[in-house]
Formats: sequence, C-alpha cells, structure tokens
Amino acid sequence: MAEGELKLLDTDHEKRFLLDPYLDWVKAEGPPVHEGFGIDVLAVETGPWPRFDCKGAFLHVKGRGDHCSAYALDIPPGKRTAPMKHMYECFVYVLEGHGSTTIEAPQGRHSFEWGPKSLFALPLNAGYQIYNGSGSERALLACTNFAPLVMNLFHNDRFVFANDFVFDDRMGDPKYYEGDGDFTAIKPGRHMWETTFVPDLTNFELVTWNERGAGGSNITFILADGTLHAHTSEIPTARYKKGHRHGDGIHIWAVTGTGYTVLWYEGDQDFVEVPWRHGIMYAPPLWMFHQHFNTAPEPARYLAIGMGSRRYPFSTIRREGAAGKADTDIKKGGRQIEYADQDPRLHRKWLDAIEKTNVRSDMGDYIDETPYLRT
Repeated sequence: MAEGELKLLDTDHEKRFLLDPYLDWVKAEGPPVHEGFGIDVLAVETGPWPRFDCKGAFLHVKGRGDHCSAYALDIPPGKRTAPMKHMYECFVYVLEGHGSTTIEAPQGRHSFEWGPKSLFALPLNAGYQIYNGSGSERALLACTNFAPLVMNLFHNDRFVFANDFVFDDRMGDPKYYEGDGDFTAIKPGRHMWETTFVPDLTNFELVTWNERGAGGSNITFILADGTLHAHTSEIPTARYKKGHRHGDGIHIWAVTGTGYTVLWYEGDQDFVEVPWRHGIMYAPPLWMFHQHFNTAPEPARYLAIGMGSRRYPFSTIRREGAAGKADTDIKKGGRQIEYADQDPRLHRKWLDAIEKTNVRSDMGDYIDETPYLRT
C-alpha cells in the first residue's frame, strides 16, 4: 500500500463490527453465489437450497445497490417448493418451464398457471408454493426482491420468515390472479397496469413512449400494491433508445430479441458493454449512464425491476424521475442524453453491429446519419 493511502477497516464477526446481515444470511443458506456486471442466468450453476426444498443460486450483479438483489429457483421436474412466506417483496420472472403458483389469502387460496416469460408477484408475507408442472424439464424462476433492505434493517430471520402479520391490503382483486388488471393513464413512461400476474410479457400491450427515443413503447406495473417497481419496454427493429441514468438496484432482464447495452460514467472515455438476449440480467450502477441498442431483425423487449414503484417511489431519486426528470434532457436538469448530444462513437458502433445481423438503420428520422455514410 502506498504511503498515505486510505485503508478501510474490515468486518469483524467476533467483535460484531461492520456486519452485513444479508450477506451473512446468503452465506449460511448454501446455494452458490454468482457475481458480475451481468449474468447469464440460464447457464449458472445452481445448488441445494434447503429453505425452498429445491435448487437455487444467488445473483449478485455489480449495480444491485443496498436495497435489492435477485436469486434463481431451479425446481426439478415434477417437484414443488416448500411452503414459504417472507417479509420482503419478490417479483418472479419465468426463464424456463411451465407450472403453477398458489398464494394463500385471508379470503381463500389463489392459483394460476405460468409459462416462459410470465411475470408475477408474491404478495408481501403471503404464504405460497411454486409447482413445476413438467415431469421432464426443470422450471427456472428469476426472483428479484428487496431482501437486503429487510435483513439489514431487522437482522432477525424469525421476523423475516416466521412473521404472522397478514398484509390483506396487498392481495388485490381476485381478477389480478387470472391475468387481468386495471389500467391507469398518467403520461407516457408512467402509465400503470395494476395486477399480480402477467401471463406473457412478449405479447403484453405497451404504450408509445417517444420521449425515451425512436418510437419505443413501455408500461409500468403495480404488482401486489408493491413498493418494488417493474416495467417492460420495447425497442423497435433497427432503432435504439436514448442514453440515461438513474439510481442503482434496477435489475434488467432481457425478454425478446438481442442487442447490447453500453454503460459509462460522466467523463469516461471508455465504455462497458453488456450483450443481451433472454436469460441475461444486469443492473446499471448508481448514476452510471447507459443506453440500450437493438441489433435484432425484430423488436426487443426487456423487463426492469427495482426499488421504488410509480405508486410508492420510496426515494427522492425515484420520485423525481417519475415526476419528469427521467426523460428530460440533461441540459435542462433531467437525466437523459438527446441523440444530437450523444458520443458519435455510439452510432458508428451500432451501425457496424446491425450490419452483421442484416438490419438496416431506421434511425434517420431521429439522428443525422450523413456523417456515418460510407462512400
């Protein structure tokens, strides 16, 4: 260590100094822990998880922040998870398999069947079980949650997993478990669909959100009246979105199509690149600019889950973003980089990428492509 360099103190479990109850819990639970800027969840090693009576893995990406994280449940053919409830919200995205979920409510039990690319919420502290409906294939479920927040706040497993309080206000209308819901119009990028279960994210109707760029579309979800946020966005063929930034902990799951996301901090000369397709998950770190590029010959969709819903923003960053900063030019006090102001290397890079997939740019109405034409 160079003279004068700051040396930070380490956690000392014996003296109970600088503890992280969430990470201690993760270590004690047993499944493998996977870390990285982005993770291919379809390919991760899973291991026995006695609590859930199935296999699983923890998914800790660089930008997960202090409040949210994710884990995978790998349910063998014909099996089901143990009965479970917990004091953290959890949104489940189905990566592989078909099955069903039962949720216990004061008014009775709700059941629904899901398949690949379904999305559903586990209402706060409601009893549930998840069943693999196939006798020959696994079910792989991606579970984004705010367990780190709850465990680091209360640091008591019995409070988290054996709490008898019933949040009857989180159960919602019975139709929410049938794939139905209620639409609330706000403005593009803020329109809300309230439900508990979305059967298929690939076909869910979205609303145009031009402010984010190039004719894209979006819907935000209110799931089980939660504080967790979720939204699905679509990038049209031969186009890409505007660069933007926000708080950390927003876990992004590719749903359809292929492409990549470029990330950088203000002032950086180099970019971080995350290629994506279904199964890839990443989370942009705090205040790191990022920009999503579709390279596929079809539209590309993704799912984003993190702390702070449109109904319950939770933080000032999330509240101000929803109030208008998210899709406002950074030169006007917002968090978005307009096409005219983006690094020209980004468009050149994308043109080279879509040439390999036999896609012709449809960005001419949004950016002057004349300087990029090859003679």
